[in-house]
Amino acid sequence: MDILELHGIVLKSADHAEFDRRLTILTAERGKITAFSRAVKRPGNRMMAATEPFAFGSFFFTEGRSAYNLKDVEIDNYFEGLRLDLDAFYLGSYFLEFADYYSRENIEDRPLLSLIYTSLLALIRDDFDNGFVRSVFEIKIISIEGELPDIADDSRFLPGTLHALKHIISSTPNNLYTFKVSDEVKRELFSISGNIVNRYVKHDFSSLKIMRELTG
Repeated sequence: MDILELHGIVLKSADHAEFDRRLTILTAERGKITAFSRAVKRPGNRMMAATEPFAFGSFFFTEGRSAYNLKDVEIDNYFEGLRLDLDAFYLGSYFLEFADYYSRENIEDRPLLSLIYTSLLALIRDDFDNGFVRSVFEIKIISIEGELPDIADDSRFLPGTLHALKHIISSTPNNLYTFKVSDEVKRELFSISGNIVNRYVKHDFSSLKIMRELTG
C-alpha cells in the first residue's frame, strides 16, 4: 500500500479504543484531516509524543475509506517551551482551536499552517508579549479567511496602529512577527482584534474560557 507524506501540525488528540488515538491534523497539502494512530498508547511506542497537540512535522499515512492511518512521523518541533508558561500554553491551544474552526477537510491550506507555526514560535520568544501575539494572530487569520473589514485606513486609530494593520494584512505569515509597536498601539490592536472576533466568529473556544478562569 502506498505511503502518503503530509506536512502539518496536530490540532487535537483523543483516546480511541484501548491503545489507539484519533487525531485531527492540519496539513499544508490537504487541509484538515482525521487520522488514527494504532497501538500508540502501548508502552514504549516511539510515536506517542508525536500524537500530542502542537507536534509539527512530517506525517506518513496510508489512506482508508474515511480516515488516514498514521504509520510514521518525523517531528520538527514539539513546542515544548509552551509548557513552561501556562498562559502561553492555553493561548497556543486557542490558536489550534481557531485553526480547527476555520480549516476544511481536503482543501490545501498552507497559509493557515504557516500562520499557526510562526505564531507559536512568537509565543515562546521573549521579545513579544502574549497579548500582542494574540492580536496579530486574530487579525491575520480573519484576513486570510477573507472576513476582515476594511479598517486599514480608519482615521479613528493612531498612525502607528494603521501602519501595523497594513503590515499584518499584507505580510506573509513568515514575515508577520517582524515589527515592534508602542504600548498604545498594542492596546488599540488588542481592542480591534477582540471586536472583530466577537463580531465575525460565532464560536466558543474552550481555551479562552480556561484563560479567563485563570486570570479571574
